[in-house]
Amino acid sequence: MNKGYIHIYTGNGKGKTTAALGLSLRAICAGKKVFFGQFVKGMKYSETKSVEYLPNFEIEQFGRTCFIDKEPEKEDIECAKVGLEKCREILEKGDYDLVVLDELTIALYYKLFSLEKVLELIKNKNKNIELVITGRYAPDKLIEIADLVTEMKEIKHYYNSGVKARKGIES
Repeated sequence: MNKGYIHIYTGNGKGKTTAALGLSLRAICAGKKVFFGQFVKGMKYSETKSVEYLPNFEIEQFGRTCFIDKEPEKEDIECAKVGLEKCREILEKGDYDLVVLDELTIALYYKLFSLEKVLELIKNKNKNIELVITGRYAPDKLIEIADLVTEMKEIKHYYNSGVKARKGIES
């Protein structure tokens, strides 16, 4: 089997989750099995319905509501830790070809769990699993161990002129 590489999609621009979803679709269409874990997120984005349409795709959220404008509560931290443990088990077991840890770096930024726990999870992952990590503020240590790092840079976004998130595009 091939080595599973580590991808990071980071930066302040839009498109990190979207890129990970696109890669997931490509993998599914190639007959691969995908697990998509979303940290911090608890709202029902359109992609959460994807399991109704896509075989070999599982998505699970490890968040409650958006706390980005305030401090995370105890329940937010617990959701993230439970999610990290589930992802650790998935990555070690090796039943999936591609695993996405969406907004993992945001969970790190808000100190929902430690970077050391994430580095341990990566170190112990099944060597055949392709791993994608998304979110702003990717720590240097993650960038160092990654095989591919893409930074999304916002140049212009209609959100800044008052356009709200649109179903099927941003949500």
